[in-house]
Amino acid sequence: MKLFGTDGIRGRANEFPITPEVALRAGKAVAQVLRSSDATRNRVVIGKDTRISGYMLETALTSGLVSAGMDVLLPGPLPTPAIAHLTKSMGCAAGIMLTASHNPYEDNGLKIFGPTGHKLGDELEAAIEAHILGDHSESPAMSAGKIGKAKRIDDARGRYIEFAKHTADNISLNGLKIVVDCGHGAAYSIAPLIFEELGATVIKTGCEPNGININAGCGALHPETAGALVREHQADLGISFDGDADRVIFTDATGTPISGDRVIALCALSLKDQGRLHGNTIAATVMSNLGLHEAMRREGIEVITTQVGDRHVIEALRKHSYSFGGENSGHLIFAEHATTGDGILSALQVLGMMKRKGAALAELAACMREFPQQLLNLRVNSKPPLEGLSGLRQLMQEANDTFGEAGRQLIRYSGTENKIRILVEHRDADMVDLWIGKFAAAVEEDIGVPA
Repeated sequence: MKLFGTDGIRGRANEFPITPEVALRAGKAVAQVLRSSDATRNRVVIGKDTRISGYMLETALTSGLVSAGMDVLLPGPLPTPAIAHLTKSMGCAAGIMLTASHNPYEDNGLKIFGPTGHKLGDELEAAIEAHILGDHSESPAMSAGKIGKAKRIDDARGRYIEFAKHTADNISLNGLKIVVDCGHGAAYSIAPLIFEELGATVIKTGCEPNGININAGCGALHPETAGALVREHQADLGISFDGDADRVIFTDATGTPISGDRVIALCALSLKDQGRLHGNTIAATVMSNLGLHEAMRREGIEVITTQVGDRHVIEALRKHSYSFGGENSGHLIFAEHATTGDGILSALQVLGMMKRKGAALAELAACMREFPQQLLNLRVNSKPPLEGLSGLRQLMQEANDTFGEAGRQLIRYSGTENKIRILVEHRDADMVDLWIGKFAAAVEEDIGVPA
């Protein structure tokens, strides 16, 4: 598709496709594709993170939707999973989140949810894209009496707060000291409040957004920020969210970041102990460390592997009625409770597991040994099909033959940026260094990288 990537539509704000003109057309397209036969359900909830461009896009998107006869609900800045939850709980035809997740403030994007609160499948995304690009004729303009309305909803925060606490059985966090880094993003006011209401002592950081500081040296991309505060305040752990709070990275009591795969592993074991791991199976993406697979085999837990993106993990969970999966990047999906990755809900689940076991985070995370791994992100001049790059393909086959079961390589283009991602993993760290260098040289020769 031309507009939709691995996680919605994303790009530089005020440049195609993240312009008010496209947002206006996107509003009309969503109305045309997702309009319900039940007129009482023709509402769309629009959320946003804290990027300054959110004001521009929210206004244009709202105009497109109401012009096509949809009513619009505007809760203001809220995490992406809160918008997914509100879409379902408020009986909306769709939900739209304006965010570029972990990207810098200059970027923005649209994530679209269907009436069940799940991200759209490829077929619906393609239909919306066709309408945006003008490949389908527009429906006749609505008469003046059928144009929709837009209104602010003041109780949205409270609705999500109560939902999130309920998923964790309103667990008491008394006695826990937590550093919460919201990355100056969508969770800046709601996340600290939830942990405080449950009794934790909260040290806040990254909670003063100004429109341009989202993800800047803080949040899930920089867990060392929370880690330093954990050490300074002798806290029990750090919790760092990305810009739209659909993923979370933890730091232990020493301020050391815990990888997403280790968190997946400890959650899987805890859920199995509680009888909540349906089918004794989890879903993870191709980016997960081989150590996760090794740890799960040891405990009799199967791992289904999916493409990159929490949408694919969720699709696998729904298809097989499994209850848990995630990505090493920090997306955790507790399918019993949520329709998408939810950083706040995930943090509450992990805190509950710590309280239930009476164990520190580092102790629980010791259930898995990680293989040495490097992920190199290289900007490229273009994104030609990998199968047509003979030199790189030959090198990839050579690596597979050399590694056997001791390692792996994974090379793919970013779905949202002009980058190629090179992952090398092996039991021997020296082999990782060697092959990362080989692949980087091959990419430079076969594709070219900006000077």
